[in-house]
Amino acid sequence: MKWLGKLFKTSSNSRRGGGSGGYNPHFLGEENMVVRAPARIPDDRPRTKKEQEELDHAIALSLSEGMGKSSGYNERRTEDNYGGALPKGADDGSMNSSTYPPYGTLRDHPAGYRVCAGCLSEIGNGNYLGCMGAYFHPNCFRCHSCGYPITEHEFSLSGRDPHHKTCFKELTHPKCEVCLQFIPTNEAGLIEYRCHPFWSQKYCPSHEHDNTARCCSCERLESWNVRYYSLEDGRSLCLECMESAIMDTGDCQPLYHAIRDYYEGMNMKLDQQIPMLLVERQALNEAIVGEKNEYHHMPETRGLCLSEEQTVTSILKRPRLGGRQLIGMRTQPQKLTRKCEVTAILVLYGLPRLLTGAILAHELMHGWLRLKGYRNLNPEVEEGICQVLSYMWLESEVLPGSSNRASTSSASSSSSSSKKGGKSNVENKLGGFFMHQIAHDASPAYGGGFRAANAAVNKFGLRRTLDHIRLTGNFPL
Repeated sequence: MKWLGKLFKTSSNSRRGGGSGGYNPHFLGEENMVVRAPARIPDDRPRTKKEQEELDHAIALSLSEGMGKSSGYNERRTEDNYGGALPKGADDGSMNSSTYPPYGTLRDHPAGYRVCAGCLSEIGNGNYLGCMGAYFHPNCFRCHSCGYPITEHEFSLSGRDPHHKTCFKELTHPKCEVCLQFIPTNEAGLIEYRCHPFWSQKYCPSHEHDNTARCCSCERLESWNVRYYSLEDGRSLCLECMESAIMDTGDCQPLYHAIRDYYEGMNMKLDQQIPMLLVERQALNEAIVGEKNEYHHMPETRGLCLSEEQTVTSILKRPRLGGRQLIGMRTQPQKLTRKCEVTAILVLYGLPRLLTGAILAHELMHGWLRLKGYRNLNPEVEEGICQVLSYMWLESEVLPGSSNRASTSSASSSSSSSKKGGKSNVENKLGGFFMHQIAHDASPAYGGGFRAANAAVNKFGLRRTLDHIRLTGNFPL
């Protein structure tokens, strides 16, 4: 038995100190996740034929000496929780990595002495495996994932289900959805990755700094196997957002008029005809500089309600596709004169229909407040109530029956979109994301203002809330 122990000495020593790596996630912020990496398992170099024969002989001697005893092979389980989407059973620590002995040859035992736990038939005089407190024909000990026999000397467990180590890693180790590789460990030996709070897109932290393109609409990073479109002002657009993107001022007019109808349906008709233009990012930024008293959402503003006279370059003709580039866009300068409290509404071009509509609904509320004489509102109140109108319009587009909330202001339901029945699941999912953005915005004016305004509208209704703002400059409590 001493020389049997010598054969296993290397394997057992190399495992000492491996320890169990339980699944203990640490959150380093909303989009940052760290989980413990699995312990490394010793090498799987195949034994030489002579070593294998010696090992088989050792096992046979061990069995003949240990009649009536347990198999004598100690299971060693090392928790291999990788984080991310774990298979069933991961949360109770049932994922383990185990070793089992190589094939042994049963000798000096009558047929039927062992019963295979796989096929439930007699093992008889032949090779068998002893592991997990049971015995198997070599061909009956199979990976629960791929279904093929496990012939390596080490395997992983999920509950009582054995897996090839490689299959288990495929199931449990998070893969980057950008570079499509297993997410590497950091210097502390932990698997660290970013995870988008809405889309649950997991990716290596390095992709935030390696110029990987991010969609300007839905915020998802570009995957290496799916390329994004590049707009002429430097922004990127994913394929799903590109499907319903509005590219020029003419294309946007039907949507603009539909949202004006939405306001009219809530007894908030806009008495003035306010021009609306789609513009590039540079033109929008230049217009922002020309405004005197306008609060803007950083880091990038996507819409603006102008109150000053300016000359603005608008999109006259939509760009055409040239590979993955959008090229050939025609623009024209346009002099905007002030005929009322509102000069024009500007919106960034190249955004999907629902996001463009949400921006228009927000900016139209700025226009309505100015035309109705609401003066000197603080940013939390003005931006907050404008975000509520944007959110309500998105609700009416995405969620069936949601227009009932507007009835608290004695409004009729809106027919803001003649295309409601034609929206795809992709567009509805995008609408859900834009609503999520509004609801979870971290800025004091847009996020905090929305939550305060939304609570007031839910409690008192839109009309009473607006009347209270006119009288006091604040939301009713």
